[in-house]
Amino acid sequence: MLYQLEDLLDMVRNFMNTGGDVLYIIAFVLIVMWTYIIERIWYQNFTFPRDSRKMIAKWTARHDVSSWSAHRIRDAWISQSKESLSQYLMLIKTLVAICPMVGLLGTVTGMITVFETMATHGTGNPRLMAAGISMATVPTMAGMVAALSGLFISTRLEANAITKTNQLADRMPRH
Repeated sequence: MLYQLEDLLDMVRNFMNTGGDVLYIIAFVLIVMWTYIIERIWYQNFTFPRDSRKMIAKWTARHDVSSWSAHRIRDAWISQSKESLSQYLMLIKTLVAICPMVGLLGTVTGMITVFETMATHGTGNPRLMAAGISMATVPTMAGMVAALSGLFISTRLEANAITKTNQLADRMPRH
């Protein structure tokens, strides 16, 4: 087990070295993005249902549910719920959009390395140029994979927030 963990760490270390320092930025963005995604999944699936049950119970316990002021209270509660369900979704989408841009930064820095190698050593040593080309392509791939991993989930979280808001509104009738 420990041997397998060491092998895994060596593979990650080699991958990070192949792609250059930009991969550390992508890894940081990815960790932050997935931290917010996991928080949103937890909130939408465990915290919000409990809070919505309490809100529905408060609404059904009210004696006045048909007046203008009662409708404004209901609308405010639904609006607050919508905001709490959608919290951090724009940040997650921004982090998703940043990942390919940071990958592109890695491409540019890798190509600069290739051109520096060509300027100092000429074009006669393909091994030296290959390291720079790897440094140019690996961050692009990593940025795209990171973005794709968050894109599907962020879209799903947004749709889930809309669905849960509509369900809450349906369970709090206006009478």
